[in-house]
Amino acid sequence: MFPGLKIGRYSVPFPLIQGGMGVRISGGRLAGHVARCGGVGIIASAGLGLDTPIFDGRNFFEADAKALKEELKKAYAIAPEGIIGVNCMMAVTDYEENVLSACEGGAKIIISGAGLPLSLPRLTEHYPDVALVPIVSSVKAIELIVRKWQKNYNRFPDAVVVEDPETAGGHLGSHLENIGTGCYDQYATVRGVKSYLRQASGRDIPVIAAGGIWDQGDILHAFEEGADGVQMASRFVCTEECDADAAYKQAYLDCTREQIGLIMSPVGLPGRAILKNVEAIEGYDKERGFICPCRCLKRCAYREDGEHFCIVHSLDRAQRGDTETGLIFCGSNAWKADRITTVEEIFHELFAAFAEEQCLKVENG
Repeated sequence: MFPGLKIGRYSVPFPLIQGGMGVRISGGRLAGHVARCGGVGIIASAGLGLDTPIFDGRNFFEADAKALKEELKKAYAIAPEGIIGVNCMMAVTDYEENVLSACEGGAKIIISGAGLPLSLPRLTEHYPDVALVPIVSSVKAIELIVRKWQKNYNRFPDAVVVEDPETAGGHLGSHLENIGTGCYDQYATVRGVKSYLRQASGRDIPVIAAGGIWDQGDILHAFEEGADGVQMASRFVCTEECDADAAYKQAYLDCTREQIGLIMSPVGLPGRAILKNVEAIEGYDKERGFICPCRCLKRCAYREDGEHFCIVHSLDRAQRGDTETGLIFCGSNAWKADRITTVEEIFHELFAAFAEEQCLKVENG
């Protein structure tokens, strides 16, 4: 039987974190249902305020903060005792405000990537019960984080997510030229991070494998290779509870393996997405004249040089169902989606069926 997962003071019966998918793909509804089923439900803070009554076209950051608290309320209404967390991207301009809003709204876990979250313990110092989980893709990255956190805050991470740039969706913490070379070994990194954390802290800190996790076989493989849990995002898009429009989910159902690939995001990082409409995405904002509507990113090639496209609005268009000019992030295995299902059915497939199989083996043994 699969073990549970303990992150800081919080425990869940199943070793699964639902990945954060920005601009309302993973909002309160999805996170709440994942938590109710026994996993860690995650709300992505980036761009939550867009397409809500809170957003008036000018108050992007204020709307994001208020919307995050509203989504946390929705999640806890679904799973009052559940473990709900927030994914906060380092790359966004209002990163500190997102972290504070997450804490104020009752998030139990903060997962942070798209940069090294070196200041995260300072931002959460008044919320010591909030578990802190950085996302890394190398042992060197976690060494830098731990040294900084120990020196300045006397704190270790409560868990670490190791993201595989070869398979993960959305923004990837690696240079474009390094992806697809076959040089990256995710599980060697998982074991290296575990070993370093054990040496540095004298205890076992959970290390979570992220990227390309789709079915029970992938989870079993992750455990065999040394992971303590998995993070799954794309698998939950084609569920009734996912917060995206039906057209967004249909794009997953329709895409082929060959249509999934890499783009260069204006944030300065590569990202994995469905590529069939890249020209339409890049042309949409430029046809209407160069404009930066939100200043949502600390670094943005679109704002600075007019290159690429406005990422937050392209993601927003897709979430609302415009799959022609909207950007659809996904992991490498999104093409495997073949139906709309439910969060509960996914958990049953991943965990309950495995438990039943083990029970039958014991009975027949």
